[in-house]
Amino acid sequence: MEKAVILARGLGTRMRNADSGALVKPEQNSAADTGIKAMIPIDRPFLDYVMSALADAGFKKVCLVIGPGREFDPLRNYYDSIKARRVTIGYAIQEKPQGTADAVAAAREFAGDDEFAVINSDNYYPAEALGILRKLDSCGTIAFERNALAERGNIPIERISKYALLEPDDDFYLKRIMEKPSVEYISSLGGDVYVSMNCWRFSRSIFEACRSIKPSVRGEYEIASAVEYAMNHLGEKFRMMPVRMGVLDMTGRSDIKSVDSILRGREVNL
Repeated sequence: MEKAVILARGLGTRMRNADSGALVKPEQNSAADTGIKAMIPIDRPFLDYVMSALADAGFKKVCLVIGPGREFDPLRNYYDSIKARRVTIGYAIQEKPQGTADAVAAAREFAGDDEFAVINSDNYYPAEALGILRKLDSCGTIAFERNALAERGNIPIERISKYALLEPDDDFYLKRIMEKPSVEYISSLGGDVYVSMNCWRFSRSIFEACRSIKPSVRGEYEIASAVEYAMNHLGEKFRMMPVRMGVLDMTGRSDIKSVDSILRGREVNL
């Protein structure tokens, strides 16, 4: 598997919100005002680090799902101007911000009949985790163990507690995805608890699933709904690959300093 889709269409509503307590540099503050989290500078755009990790894991072709508006011109102009040697960078347009499954559907032409990875543009995933995903021989997802995710990344546990959980069956294939899990549900799982960080390996079946689902209660077409449709109606199985690793999250301005302190000075090779 050589292809990866990065979801970069988000409106960045939380990132746009002013935060007087966030210790960010002026250029980072200006970038945060645009809401395009992928372009927040840490020596260079945050998305460079994300794609460098993909390249380290062996991915060679990247598709950035972006919007049609002029607000995405800085991102597109930047990546059109650089000379990447390890990855080719292309684009898919998600016309309206209608959810993550709708964003995946926008990459149909890029994916063709090949299996491909999907990740967020505002998360930095360890290359080791991405490599595990790439070497799978079936559809699957990286299952981040909840405590390790809190201890080894920059995401507060109270935020992680709101993330969707992945429940495995006896063979460690995905059984179901639990959105906004309750404390009682988490306790009922016992042992390790696995969090979805939107790090998936898909086949072309996901596109039929994306076309078939209905909007969520938030009015969006969600990856979780598409995955469950693929399992329940298309016979797709998703291998859960458990890891005890951290992920860096760039949700709001308060996250920028911690991400900067970890990534600044790290080698980037596109």
